[in-house]
Amino acid sequence: MQDVVVVFNSGSSSLKLTIYAFSGKVDPQVLLHGEIEEFPDHSQFTAKDAEGKLLAQEKWPETGLHIYSHLFQWFEQYSGQGRVMAVGHRIVHGGAEFLQPVKITLETLKQLDKLTPFDPLHQAATLAPAKAIFEKRPDILQIACFDTTFHQTIPEMARLLPLPRRYADHGIRRYGFHGISYSYIAGRLAEIDPALAQGRTIIAHLGSGASLCALLHGKSVETTMGFSALDGLMMGTRCGAIDPGALLYMVQSEKADWKTLVTTLYHQSGLLGVSGVASDMRILRATLAQSQDAVQHKNISEALGLFIYRIVQEIGALTAVMGGLDGIVFTAGIGEHDQNLRADVCQALAWMGVQIDEIANAAHAPIISKTGSKIKIRVIPTNEELQIYRSVLPFLDLGK
Repeated sequence: MQDVVVVFNSGSSSLKLTIYAFSGKVDPQVLLHGEIEEFPDHSQFTAKDAEGKLLAQEKWPETGLHIYSHLFQWFEQYSGQGRVMAVGHRIVHGGAEFLQPVKITLETLKQLDKLTPFDPLHQAATLAPAKAIFEKRPDILQIACFDTTFHQTIPEMARLLPLPRRYADHGIRRYGFHGISYSYIAGRLAEIDPALAQGRTIIAHLGSGASLCALLHGKSVETTMGFSALDGLMMGTRCGAIDPGALLYMVQSEKADWKTLVTTLYHQSGLLGVSGVASDMRILRATLAQSQDAVQHKNISEALGLFIYRIVQEIGALTAVMGGLDGIVFTAGIGEHDQNLRADVCQALAWMGVQIDEIANAAHAPIISKTGSKIKIRVIPTNEELQIYRSVLPFLDLGK
């Protein structure tokens, strides 16, 4: 077995991993994709090769950090004589201190742990694999890559929150997220459309988590997520931007505590909350097409309509920040695969000169705008795992 680089992309309830053959190249061979899903009383591990062939499917009785004992055992069986050259991790929050990928040390983990209150749902989850590996195999090189790094170019004025200064002194400011995805898209755009990459472009990362990024001359100048990954667009189960008065109402009238607020805002809102059916766009569209229930039909329609409305609203705001717009790039699960969503957003932006090519859009073509459209519309698949792999390479080259 050859030497490999392992990339972890952790979520709040699942852990995705990709194993690349280590060759030193920026576009390596993918050996397998794996995923661990956690349930209340067990974990499910699945691994497939690059072509999608099932390599393993195992049910583990443990959850939490205990799953890594099973994972290491599986790694040893899979890799044979090959070496794990390095492990790259997506870490949600780097705060104001970590502005580039860094080697993970005990001190690094302590510093990143301190940022957990900034995003209690995701930070602990993305740190978990790094902690487990550091404990069991401290000899393995581990690199932390941050979702906040790409947005370090946002102007200071855009980072400020209108709160008493003491909060800013404690790091309560806007950071922005989905930066690993945006970094990949910005690099890919520079390869395939240099003019657009240097222009005024909005990248729409639309998945279960959703945000927009204003890209000016290839750099982030504004984004819809702010202090936390809860801000900005409406998402699968997250509310996005919300009037703080609604939270005060929950606290005063419903006696909501911290746990209740987290559950409501992170897990019960967004598409799920408004529709009352599901957070998955595919399920919502299928249910809408089949449902005979008038109330359910109305609720789903309003959920989809609000999702689109918020995207269009924020595109308008980001366009104003950049002083115009040259292009939009759709990416991530919904952005890449939902032709109806793209069509609805583009139709709402027709006043800006957006003209969508319906045939190209239905085919999920790389360019879905008409030739005469004032604003170019592209669809680019994101690849956060590959971007993390590329961030790991310099550490191997330098022997760090």
